[in-house]
Amino acid sequence: MKRRNILKSLVAATMLAGSFCLPALAAVEVAGVKFDDSIKVAGSELKLNGAGVRTKVIFKVYAAGLYLTEKKSSVADVLATSGPRRVAITMLREVSSEDFGKAFMDGMNNNTDKNERTRILPQTMKFGEVFAQIPALKKGDQLTLDWTPGEGTQCYLNGKRIGELMPDVAFYNAVLRIWLGDHPVDSDLKPALLGGK
Repeated sequence: MKRRNILKSLVAATMLAGSFCLPALAAVEVAGVKFDDSIKVAGSELKLNGAGVRTKVIFKVYAAGLYLTEKKSSVADVLATSGPRRVAITMLREVSSEDFGKAFMDGMNNNTDKNERTRILPQTMKFGEVFAQIPALKKGDQLTLDWTPGEGTQCYLNGKRIGELMPDVAFYNAVLRIWLGDHPVDSDLKPALLGGK
């Protein structure tokens, strides 16, 4: 009997010790939306740089996560990243595609200069057409914007490719500046995407 208790204690101690070796939770949760710590894009492993919520007035509009090949804490470093990148957005409420598209365009215009806007205008117009394809973004919809070096920017809605491939990295960086620029759409979301609290 005593031997059995010792054996049980050893097994319990081994299991307890093993639990300390388990990895940390494999996801970060923001407003009920889980963002994996790492994902694969174009064959590369990307790490979650940061995640947060886009709030307008008092309403939570969407949760967003930024994935990079390695963590960066400054806007300049994020924009200079050479590998694949992803912005993952999960809608927290329904928004018409017209309103969402307008918010995107306003965000880009507020964070790029005239010369840059002229340079990326053809791609911006194509990007605008993406929103014309869908009547609304519903609560729970997942929108992803991937940058793949040598290919370009591709948009996905719930895992399905939408719109054309846009080849210029300047366009992807202009999109990133919607959240990370000098005039971000949400002043709390910017530091969250840069890995702050």
